[in-house]
Amino acid sequence: MKLSLAAKFNLVFVFIFTFGYVAAGIVADQLLKDNAREETLVNARLLLESAKSARTYTDAQIAPLLTTQMMYEFHPQSVPSYAATENLNVLLKQFDHFTYKEATLNPTNPRDRASDWEADVVQKLRGDNSLNEVIGERDTPLGRSLYIAQPLQIKNQACLSCHSTPGVAPKTMTDVYGSENGFGWKLNDIVGAQVISVPMEVPLKRANTLFKTFMLALLGVFGCVFVSLNVMVYFFVTRRIGSLSRLADDVSMGKFDGADFDMRGSDELSGLAQSFNRMRTSLASALKMLDEAI
Repeated sequence: MKLSLAAKFNLVFVFIFTFGYVAAGIVADQLLKDNAREETLVNARLLLESAKSARTYTDAQIAPLLTTQMMYEFHPQSVPSYAATENLNVLLKQFDHFTYKEATLNPTNPRDRASDWEADVVQKLRGDNSLNEVIGERDTPLGRSLYIAQPLQIKNQACLSCHSTPGVAPKTMTDVYGSENGFGWKLNDIVGAQVISVPMEVPLKRANTLFKTFMLALLGVFGCVFVSLNVMVYFFVTRRIGSLSRLADDVSMGKFDGADFDMRGSDELSGLAQSFNRMRTSLASALKMLDEAI
């Protein structure tokens, strides 16, 4: 099958674009997924900082105000971990795909008890004091989940007034939670971890949406470039070559009286047209001289 110059050009262009389109898709897909994952971790770190702020505020300003009342009635609002959890629970109503937990190995409040995988994370943090956070993924019944955990370390001596031994803890607290859990803590011990979890579906969904938009935009750019290049090839190459070919056919059949080929321009086709016009003139002169000689 005979292919025109334009068809050959389009085949080459489509092949190059297809290769580039697939390569760009592979690279963009990975970059967008990595970026969405990192963006999710940034949001998680902001939530953790919010929880730390609530803990610090409660420890410094709320707990001292309730010291006397704690002798008569236990107020969980004076406990930093409780305040941080409640504060995040309110905030996470706007980010319902995130979950927050102060996973503790030996908590006073049972809701803070670390699950098996959370306990492993806490032990990892306890085993290496240089770790500021642990990032990982795990399988859940609802799919893969991304989590970030930062250590809960006893840095304030005042915390030990409630968690060293049951004998020194407020009686109102042990009346509520008992004297079996939440004790034996020591200064600088890592007793748990602040854990933010989010389903991997969330960052992946965002990445897939951006990926589809990017690929559609790239396809649109290809369409515009494809049409533009075809128009340019037609006006600057194939149309002029077609005209030159027809003129060459006329010359081959002895028709020398046709109009000269348009030689405007300084590109290669213009140079070819000039050479062809000179050849046609020379050929016409040679044939005229031959006719006169005969």
